[in-house]
Amino acid sequence: MQDALDGAVPLLVVGFSPADALAPLGEYLGLAGPVLSDPERVLYHRLGLRRAPVWRVYSPGTLARYGLLKLRGATLHKPVEDTRQMGGDALVVDGRVERLWRPATPDDRARPARIAAIARDRRGPAAP
Repeated sequence: MQDALDGAVPLLVVGFSPADALAPLGEYLGLAGPVLSDPERVLYHRLGLRRAPVWRVYSPGTLARYGLLKLRGATLHKPVEDTRQMGGDALVVDGRVERLWRPATPDDRARPARIAAIARDRRGPAAP
């Protein structure tokens, strides 16, 4: 973990996929922090995160996009993950959840830069 005074905010990503699937995803996304697997979704449930209704995930716009991709010759694969998981983001300080973002839709996620800015504000100015 990086020094708390260097301006960086440590990042921890928790997913419910098997660890062997999450490691390549973390590399692909360029995540600098640890990527942990929680297949039982213990943390997910403790944070009160939820699943989206089917109509919200597979909206008419989403279905139209899939149809257009298919018309253009794209191969659509059956999802291997739970596409209805909404996910969420949390700012944790000293093991305590200081701020929790629960998205209204699967795409309504907190921007990482915003979470980092709030974390830096709460930590206060770095020592010279």
